[in-house]
Amino acid sequence: MKRDFSIVLLFIFTFTACNQGRSDYELLQSNTIVKSETKKKLEKIEYKIVPQDRLSVIIYQYPELTPTKMNEKGILVDSQGYISLPLIHRIKIAGYTQYEAATMLEKKYKKYLTEPSLNIEVMNKRAYILGEVKRSGVIRLENETMSVIQAVATAGGLTDSAQRDQVFVITHDGNNTMRMRRIDLTSFTVLQASNLLIKPNDIIYVQPNKWKSFRVASDDFTSPFETIAKVASPFVTLKYLTQD
Repeated sequence: MKRDFSIVLLFIFTFTACNQGRSDYELLQSNTIVKSETKKKLEKIEYKIVPQDRLSVIIYQYPELTPTKMNEKGILVDSQGYISLPLIHRIKIAGYTQYEAATMLEKKYKKYLTEPSLNIEVMNKRAYILGEVKRSGVIRLENETMSVIQAVATAGGLTDSAQRDQVFVITHDGNNTMRMRRIDLTSFTVLQASNLLIKPNDIIYVQPNKWKSFRVASDDFTSPFETIAKVASPFVTLKYLTQD
């Protein structure tokens, strides 16, 4: 009877510890309820250049000013938001969209060139995907935006342990503020194109289902006991043989 009671206590203790571990295993938790934005209007998204971006800068009709080597890896925007270019030298470019930056530089170059025409493209636009996908990591964005469905497909799809109604997107809204929204991929009726769109530097997190969280936490909890059992096993065997 005492042995059965001890087993029950051990199970309760294990479940409690695993439940705590399960909550620690799940990332991006919030004390407030994160809702799906089903009525949000489709907004125009234009990426603004930030420090540490790499830019492709092409000055049409003046190829000598944009040698190939300068655009292989892109021109680095320094920590203060500046780049250096022929003739106009060091100039601040962070905070501009690609179109705005090209227009601004064209005005600068008009002092030295006849009818300059520029094209600027950010080469390292990217988003990030974590959690229950088959290939988590960096996703390169060829355009200004991408849908969550495309991002998940690029990451190889969802795993069997993915909680498909708990897909979170973290977005930087500017002024060092972040916004989190939840996307339910299981319901076609609540999906909206605007809610599905992500933009550069967004983070997608696919939460694991409760069973996987519990399983991982239980493995973490029981592993020390398994180690102790393996270490103690030879001594228990030796004692048993000695008694015989």
